[in-house]
Amino acid sequence: MNPGLFEAITRPLPHPVILCAGNGTILAANPAAATSIPQLCAGVSLYALVQDDATVLRTHMGNWLRSGSPLPGALVLKDGDGSRVRFRCHGVRATWWQGPDAAVQLNLQRLDHADRFVVLSRQVSALNREIAIRRTAEAQREELLLAEQAARARLQRLYELTAALASSATLAQVAEAVATTAARVLEAAGVTLELHSKRLVPTLEPGEDLLLLAETAWTDLDRPWDAAQPAPGAAVRIALEADGVVLGSLTVHPGAAGAPESEHLTAVAQQIAQAVRRAGLYEHEHRVAERLQLSLLPQLPDVPGLEAATCYAPGSDMIMVGGDWYDLYNLDEEHIGLSIGDVAGHGLPQAAVMAQVIAALRGIVLRCGTRPEAVLSELNEYLHLYHRGQMATAAYLLYHRPTRALTYIKAGHPPPLVIRPDGVSRYLDGPVSPPVGPVPGARYRQGRTTLAEGEAVLLYTDGLIERRREPLDTGLDRLTETARRGVGMNVHDLCRLFLNHQPGADYPDDRALLLIRPDRPA
Repeated sequence: MNPGLFEAITRPLPHPVILCAGNGTILAANPAAATSIPQLCAGVSLYALVQDDATVLRTHMGNWLRSGSPLPGALVLKDGDGSRVRFRCHGVRATWWQGPDAAVQLNLQRLDHADRFVVLSRQVSALNREIAIRRTAEAQREELLLAEQAARARLQRLYELTAALASSATLAQVAEAVATTAARVLEAAGVTLELHSKRLVPTLEPGEDLLLLAETAWTDLDRPWDAAQPAPGAAVRIALEADGVVLGSLTVHPGAAGAPESEHLTAVAQQIAQAVRRAGLYEHEHRVAERLQLSLLPQLPDVPGLEAATCYAPGSDMIMVGGDWYDLYNLDEEHIGLSIGDVAGHGLPQAAVMAQVIAALRGIVLRCGTRPEAVLSELNEYLHLYHRGQMATAAYLLYHRPTRALTYIKAGHPPPLVIRPDGVSRYLDGPVSPPVGPVPGARYRQGRTTLAEGEAVLLYTDGLIERRREPLDTGLDRLTETARRGVGMNVHDLCRLFLNHQPGADYPDDRALLLIRPDRPA
């Protein structure tokens, strides 16, 4: 409280109230003081107004400065005309005063006035108590505000972890979310994630290697050379348990704030455990779908004088089987047939259609494999007649060995890529025909080209080039750039290079590839 506030508070009081420094200087006074004696105002020394010996006032001042409760006293002061005015007074140390030196709050009562001093003294004491209570309440409000802000910040960080885990499908994505977010949520120096891979992703057959999973950003507790050691120092380790199964543990290395609260750590661990459980189920279903898909795809025949390689990978966010296929047909000594396609959609119905298309195509190619137009026309009629509502993109190519002539038809399918030995490539951008299935009697137009010695042909499905919110031409340009990097590779390495030409990219659809290189010179 400052002198101005003191004067404002004491203004209504009918008796003099002054605030006096330890040396006797009046710091503030209410209007009733000046009414009693005009000299009782700020800046005047109380010692100058004392009629009697100043020793009496000095003694009183010493007592008042040491007292926490009002002490009585008596003073005789000089009025403006020199007359003597007797006052009964109560003084007490002004504990609320924040000035550099101690001060006394002094309540005066003229002996010739009605004696209401005791009542007013109690009122002043009550005022002092109210001020103290208000200060305490203000400090408590400040503490509550800081606590509320800290809790809000913690909830925001916890929400960030929840959102990161919810958007993570694979174990690698969950591990990345934990590494980048959990430490901030727990205000820790770092966290370590340790998981049992075999509890998360059961093997599909005896002796199956889960090395791919062990290469992620967490420690695999099922690999002896990766077995985690007990955390050193003050690190806190908590089990990750979901559905009654201990999936691993989370080790927290405390930061400057110390170890996290037990309830907070448990809540974070439960969220991570549930995310790990979901990701493990996803990985397992993804592997089952991939295994089923590969079992449906055909084994290519060995063709003398022809190098051939195939690759397949399911989409990044797909756990269902798809309808992608490829096949190679050794028609006779002079002709080789190639097909690739994609039944629209994902799921067991599309996979079943794909398997039947492969079988139907082999029968069709046996009859008319040297006439690409007839092959696609019959496949179109087959889909329309026996699989109403289904549609597929497809490409069929016929290679003539003696002339190196390549005849091709694209039924709504991405163009094949011809790759020279020096890495320069070109797309077969010939006539485009409609997909097979929806339109009976559709006509399929063919294009022709001639392969130079050592040239390879890449067939692929659209999952290899399509990306969300990206033009298709961008994906096609990436393939031509990848072809330049594959100079000197055999067809198997080159096929894998195309399959993984964008490491870490999000592939929304399946990728099926068939790569051939006829009559490669020794």
